[in-house]
Amino acid sequence: MKYLIMIICVIFLIGCNSNDLVEVSFSEKQEVLFEDYVIPFQFFPRTIEVVGLGDSLTQGVGDELKREGYLGRLQQHFSQYKGIEDVLLTNTAKRGRRSDQLLKMLKGGEIDHQIRKANIITLTIGGNDIMKVVKKDLFNLKVEAFEKELEKFERNYDQIIHEIREINSTAPIIIIGLYNPITIVTDEKSEFDLILNDWNEAIQETASSDSNACYVPIDHLFVTNANLVYHTDFFHPNSKGYQLVIEKIVNTMQECDLIDVDNWELLF
Repeated sequence: MKYLIMIICVIFLIGCNSNDLVEVSFSEKQEVLFEDYVIPFQFFPRTIEVVGLGDSLTQGVGDELKREGYLGRLQQHFSQYKGIEDVLLTNTAKRGRRSDQLLKMLKGGEIDHQIRKANIITLTIGGNDIMKVVKKDLFNLKVEAFEKELEKFERNYDQIIHEIREINSTAPIIIIGLYNPITIVTDEKSEFDLILNDWNEAIQETASSDSNACYVPIDHLFVTNANLVYHTDFFHPNSKGYQLVIEKIVNTMQECDLIDVDNWELLF
């Protein structure tokens, strides 16, 4: 019986075709592939710096709650986003400032350091350029006078953006338009509305020429004082008015792809 089993095994081995055997090599190793890992934007907490430029609207005049108008509220809003450890605010705006005065300050290098460090810049200018014409000849206002001043304003505004970009080429600039405070006196359409539209169009055109600028229209927020959005001077916004401005800024920044509300992230 023992010999019979041995014979059967030999016959079985002889009958196997060598081509049916599978060669196994242990010298080759399979390459393990890893996908590139992208560190999330908010992984490292960061501090961002906001710089405000311009006139009384950026200064926050009229805010009875003393929260620096829309700019202080913007600072608080930014601090709520993912990955933001702190928001530093530098407000260089001044009541009564015109475009030629802001341009002179920029050319003089007075705020180069602040602008250079800025992660985002906000700008309001132009209201006092218009008021310069109004004060010059209050009882004999002519459209031609505003058109002549608008030409100077457009040149100044273009130069303002140019000067900013010479110092900081990447920070988004939030360019805020003008509103008509005269609507608090009358709801009727006037030539002043048409004049204001021309000035806002000029501001928007300048904004569109910069790929990293975001224009924010606010004229519709102050059409009347039905919602009590004006300060007691009947010219500047009050805290409620500034709250409307900040809400409009945030919504427009979403449209400009500077804020991702779904993931609650700042994209600058």
